[in-house]
Amino acid sequence: MASTQTVSIYDTITSQIIAMLEAGAGECKLPWHRSGAPLYRPMNAATKKPYRGVSVIALWASAEAQHYGHGLWATYRQWQSLGAQVRKGEKAAPIVFYKVLDKAEDEQAEEREGAGRIFAQASHVFNVAQVEGYEMPYVTATEDFDPIPGADAFVAVTGAAIRIQGESAHYTPITDTITMPEKRLFFATESGNAGQNWYATLLHELVHWSGAEHRLARTFGKRFGDEAYAMEELVAELGAAFLCADLGLSSSPRPDHASYLASWLKVLKADSRAIFTAASEAAKAAEWLAGV
Repeated sequence: MASTQTVSIYDTITSQIIAMLEAGAGECKLPWHRSGAPLYRPMNAATKKPYRGVSVIALWASAEAQHYGHGLWATYRQWQSLGAQVRKGEKAAPIVFYKVLDKAEDEQAEEREGAGRIFAQASHVFNVAQVEGYEMPYVTATEDFDPIPGADAFVAVTGAAIRIQGESAHYTPITDTITMPEKRLFFATESGNAGQNWYATLLHELVHWSGAEHRLARTFGKRFGDEAYAMEELVAELGAAFLCADLGLSSSPRPDHASYLASWLKVLKADSRAIFTAASEAAKAAEWLAGV
């Protein structure tokens, strides 16, 4: 049986993301759609390493809910090690890390290829906005930086066959091609210009492309049944958000989010591990596309 702590962290993070999905249902705004500015992955202030998997989504949700303007996080002790102090009364945000099991017979453990049998364990972190005594690192001004050429280079390296035609974006498994409308058909939104929205959509389709049988062979049929397609769409949406964060692009709501939102909520409410599975598969796709 899984430990109480393991069950708790699954339920805690899933409940948090469900609440954010429901809160943004009227405008199809998801936890990774930050208002204004480009999207970036949350980073640990002490280790300087970005968070991964479901922890990224959980921290995006926490930052959006609390209106935090920066993605630096750390545990209470890590902030102390940096000479900072978490203010009294501040509430921590939950994240997940994985620990290798000593007993392989634990049937409730999460399995990951090449990593043995591991299980989710909870940790709690605080945002830089919740601490005192920490000096933000100096960042060179990037007003002249245009992330679109970087996105062009990223897409080119994947080698995906992309056709610019029509009025809809989609991946076609039979021909193994991605179809994208012309950029002029995209519109600017509050969180991104037309070009960035075009690239965010292309990244979404690239995640679908990565799941082909001769690539990552990603399937959800057995576990999620009728909701398998919605799960694949959630993976593509999360994977695109991860890649947007890595490329410094904005991530805006897609027109088809409304049709999938009910299915995503249904899956998450029925299975507290579904968002963990989706985030794990999205991270694998993003890392594979980036050549990690």
